[in-house]
Amino acid sequence: MGLRLSVLDTSPIVRGSTPREALRNTVDLAELAEELGFYRYWVPEHHGMRGVASSAPAVLVAHLAAVTSRLRVGSGGVLLPNHPPLVVAEQFGTLAALHPGRIDLGVGRAPGGPPSVVSALRRSDRPYRDQLRELQASLNPSDTVAVPVQGGNVPELWLLGSSPSTATLAAELGVPFAFARHLSPELTCAADLVSVSVICAEDDQRAEWLAGPIRTKVRRRREGNRILLPSPEDVAALPDDGRVLVGGPDTIARKLQAVLDETGTSELMITSPIYHHADRRRSYELIAAIAGDLEPAG
Repeated sequence: MGLRLSVLDTSPIVRGSTPREALRNTVDLAELAEELGFYRYWVPEHHGMRGVASSAPAVLVAHLAAVTSRLRVGSGGVLLPNHPPLVVAEQFGTLAALHPGRIDLGVGRAPGGPPSVVSALRRSDRPYRDQLRELQASLNPSDTVAVPVQGGNVPELWLLGSSPSTATLAAELGVPFAFARHLSPELTCAADLVSVSVICAEDDQRAEWLAGPIRTKVRRRREGNRILLPSPEDVAALPDDGRVLVGGPDTIARKLQAVLDETGTSELMITSPIYHHADRRRSYELIAAIAGDLEPAG
């Protein structure tokens, strides 16, 4: 199997934007991703985060699947401790029935928001492994009360995480593992899919300019001051912190190949934290153009 390129999109609400605009941009980017030949498109679950419009993955997945025809669409991911597993199975079983063979159900256990919001969401202290086992049972089409799943309407289940311990759990459960390298770039972890934060432009200099906003946002977050993603015009250049792969096509090809060699994956899921939507579209176009130069490990 050759290399697969996919998209992780948080529907970012940048400075001066609105949730409606962010979601419209997500729809536009999904349509472009399908046109460019990307394999899947995932949206996450976040709560109470003013810079992220993707809060209800099942709703957004339904819309994205309806406006595309070939792209696999899914959650990256549903935060299982926030939901009864049966409800998740019903939601994504319904999506799988409406869009056969195109729905992914990525699940994780991250907080997904500030403590005050998370405490309002989470009503159970059940072990995560038990919740996953219940979800797997609810997705069993031959023995489940989740009616939409019956008859074989089963989404592809993925386990998401940013540490080797989650990879071990995925192997124990017999499900593919998606490694969130964009959250933990310092870790090396073999995975079926690796998500990478990438900013690609026509040359290294412009890519570095486009990277200023996300580096500023990350620095402010570490200082305890959360901000919306500013424009490149409003921030000064900051040094590389290793969280985002930045450069022109040749530089990005070299950096992505290093990730492939390091992790042994055959699928890269790209998230591009870029202020202007036109520049974000262009980044994905450039990445798609270098895909043929990349070789998956093994």
